[in-house]
Amino acid sequence: MRNEGFRTLFPMEDIAVMGIWELLPHLNKIRIRLKQTVEAARLFQPHVVVTVDSKGFSFRFLKQLKARYAWKDDSPVHVHYVTPSFWAWKGGETRLKGLCEFIDHILCILPFEEEICRLNGLSATYVGHPLLEDDLNLDQELTPFSHKRKFKGNGDDFLHKHGLLRGSPLITLLPGSRLQEVTRMLPLFLRTVEQMKDAFPELSIVIPVAPNYHVETYIEKEIQQWSLSVLTILIPGASTYEKYDAFSASNAAVCTSGSAVMELQLVGLPCVIAYRAHLLTEWLIRLRTKLQFISLPNILLDSPIIPEYLFGECTSNNLASVLRKLILDDSARQQQIASAEQLFDLLCRPLCGVMSSNCCCPSLIAASAILQAQRQQ
Repeated sequence: MRNEGFRTLFPMEDIAVMGIWELLPHLNKIRIRLKQTVEAARLFQPHVVVTVDSKGFSFRFLKQLKARYAWKDDSPVHVHYVTPSFWAWKGGETRLKGLCEFIDHILCILPFEEEICRLNGLSATYVGHPLLEDDLNLDQELTPFSHKRKFKGNGDDFLHKHGLLRGSPLITLLPGSRLQEVTRMLPLFLRTVEQMKDAFPELSIVIPVAPNYHVETYIEKEIQQWSLSVLTILIPGASTYEKYDAFSASNAAVCTSGSAVMELQLVGLPCVIAYRAHLLTEWLIRLRTKLQFISLPNILLDSPIIPEYLFGECTSNNLASVLRKLILDDSARQQQIASAEQLFDLLCRPLCGVMSSNCCCPSLIAASAILQAQRQQ
């Protein structure tokens, strides 16, 4: 959005907070930012309001904005991008019914969400996962997406640029994009690396850093303090190309659960999922979730294809053990690569009919749905 000329009202890090206990210190700042956003939208007088994910902030914003236009005929159309994961929580579909009071249309990124939204009285369109767009853009072609991923990154260029040999093990570390999760996960990942050093003397690691000043500063400082005996490559504010080149050059990855898991699937890089939170947050997740898995590939394929180590099981011993297996066991690697093909086939298949028209990628499908919602207002 910044590339297209949008300017943010405030640093997004101010509201990028997940969890229960973790949220408490930020409540006042979030309340101030919410009030600021509502006032900015009111002054701007938009025809359409598009909120993206972050349902805790976005839904409060839409409710307050709706209240401002309660007695007016020129209320903007409210479109929310990314269906809240109602399917993951007990009683989630019951909460879905109430969204039609302040949301006019939802853009879904998972194939099964559109029908469930409509059954609960919500206008919705399946636009496709944004990673489908990544694959199309990186091919630099405006043609309908094929689940047979043609772009795999340029691993050889990455190795040459950083003076690495093709046969030397390289592991990608993805500790997250929010400071609170990075401070929790990065030390664990670094302990994992230290445990692997004896088995892989030539081991190197690469850390693509999210475009977040606080995260970048913390990671640089942490790496210096640890004084790791392995070659460590940091890629601050990594672009899409840089990330995929690093993934392509790597043998395996350890990843905090999130959208980065899907990026690894796009390249076909075997990985292990790791996640820790505050004890209160972990307890509430166990209490409320109705899913067996936390990562989207495992959820969609309904199979533990990607190893997940969560909460108390998320230890450096467990992570080091599975990473060693992913590096040495070709059958384990091939199983994950094959599942990635199945995953993108599952995401792409419902779009085939739409993409045969002028709307040939998720962003254009989304734009068309937004314009249609505005015309129908």
